Amino acid sequence: MIQIIRRPSGSFKTMPAVISLGNFDGLHLGHQAILSEMLAKARELKIAAVVILFEPQANEYFALHKNPEAIPARLTRWREKISILSALGIDAVLCLRFDANLAALSAHDFLEQMIFPYFAVKHWVIGDDFHFGADRKGNRDFLIEQAKLKGFTLSAVPSVQIEGVRVSSTAVRKALAEADLVLVKQYLGRGYSLEGRVAYGAQRGRLLGFPTANIHLQRKVTAIQGVFAVKVKGLGPEVLKGVANLGLRPTVKGSRVLLEVHVFDFNETIYGRHLEIELIYKLRDEKRFDDLQALQAQILEDAKQARDFFAMEKDK
Repeated sequence: MIQIIRRPSGSFKTMPAVISLGNFDGLHLGHQAILSEMLAKARELKIAAVVILFEPQANEYFALHKNPEAIPARLTRWREKISILSALGIDAVLCLRFDANLAALSAHDFLEQMIFPYFAVKHWVIGDDFHFGADRKGNRDFLIEQAKLKGFTLSAVPSVQIEGVRVSSTAVRKALAEADLVLVKQYLGRGYSLEGRVAYGAQRGRLLGFPTANIHLQRKVTAIQGVFAVKVKGLGPEVLKGVANLGLRPTVKGSRVLLEVHVFDFNETIYGRHLEIELIYKLRDEKRFDDLQALQAQILEDAKQARDFFAMEKDK
C-alpha cells in the first residue's frame, strides 16, 4: 500500500529513495514514462520509489495570486493522483504545501530543507521540461552539479510524442476543452475519469424521475463541461453505465461546478460512497431551459442518446 508522507517530522528516519518531483497533473503517458524509469531503478537498487508532489499545484498558486482568471484547469485532484500512483506501483508520496515560503526558496535551499534531510537520494528521475525553486533555477544542469556533490545519479526521460504532439498536461487540457475524449485516452493511456464521494443534493433529479449521484469535484476549474455518456465504478464488481451532467446547472442557477450522475437501472441509496466516473462520449453542451418540464424532456432525450451510444458500442 502506498505510503503518504505529509512534511516529515524531526523523528522521521532518512529514507533511501529513487525520487521524482513535480505536479504530475493528469499522470499522462509522459509522466508514466518518468515513473516507469523510477520504478525500474528503485527495484534494481531495492529501495523506495518516491514521488514528491505540491498542493496546491505551483501553477495554481501563482495564478491565484497574480491572475485568478488564469487558473489552469485541474486534471486530477489529490486523491485521484494517489489512486493512480498506487496502481502504478509507487511506494510513497511526499506532499509539500506550496505557499509563499516554499515559492521563495532557492533551488539550493529547497533541496537542503525539503529533500536531503528526509531522503537519502540514490537516483533522481526528471522529465525534459524540469525546473524547480525560485525563478525556476533548479534545472537539469543544476541537478547534475548536485548529483556530483551529494553522490546520487540522475536520468532524464525524453518526452512522449503522439502524432508529432508532445504529450503534456497542457495538451490533455486542450483535448478535453475540445471534448476529444478519444485523443485524451491516447494521451493518458486510460479513459478520463473524475472521482468523489456522493453528497446530498436538492433531490431535483429524483423529482424529475432521474435520481442522480451528486459529486463535488474539489477543484477550482474543471477542464471539461457538458452532458456525457459515462461509466461508473464503485457500486459493485461490475462497471455500470449512465448519463451525467458536469457543469453549473444554469436552469436551477447553480453557483459551482457539480457532477450529477444518473446510473441506468439502479435505484439504491449510495450517499457517502466513493465513485469513479469515466467520461465516454460528450452528448451536448450545457444549456439553460425555461422551466423544469423542458429540462425533464431534455434529460429523457440525453438518457436515450446515452443508451443508444452504449448499444452501438456493444455491437461493434
